[in-house]
Amino acid sequence: MSSIRKIQVTFDCAEPERVARFWCEVLGYVVPPAPEGFATWADYEHSLPPERQGAGYVCSDPTGVGPRLYFQRVPEGKVVKNRVHLDVRVGTGLVGAERLAALEAECARLIPLGATRERLLVADEYNESCLVMLDVEGNEFCLD
Repeated sequence: MSSIRKIQVTFDCAEPERVARFWCEVLGYVVPPAPEGFATWADYEHSLPPERQGAGYVCSDPTGVGPRLYFQRVPEGKVVKNRVHLDVRVGTGLVGAERLAALEAECARLIPLGATRERLLVADEYNESCLVMLDVEGNEFCLD
C-alpha cells in the first residue's frame, strides 16, 4: 500500500503576497512564522537579492489538515481558463434554496476581499448548483 503524501497547491501570479493574503481570508489560512533568524517576513525579504524580493509567498491551514498554498511570481499574465481550480466547499450537504443561500452568502463575503462573481451554474440532473468566481488576479475558483 502506498503512503499518503501531503500536497502543496502552487499558484502562478503577479503579486504573490496579495494573492496569498486573499486566500488566507477565503480559507481561514494563516501566513506561517518568518524563517528562523528573522523577526518578520519583511526582514527576510530584505535579506534577499532584489530580483528575489516578493517572488513567493506561502499560506497554510492552521490545523495542518489542508494543503499548503504557495504563490510564485511569474512574468506572464493569465491567458486562458485554469486547468485546475479550487472548489471552496460552502454548500456541502445542502440542496435547493438552502444551498443557493449558502453560496450567495459566501459570495457576498468574498467580493469585498477582491473576488469577482463570474456566473451561477444552476443544479441539473447530475450536479448541484455552484458559483464560479475569480480571485484577485482573475483565477477561477468555485463556491461549491
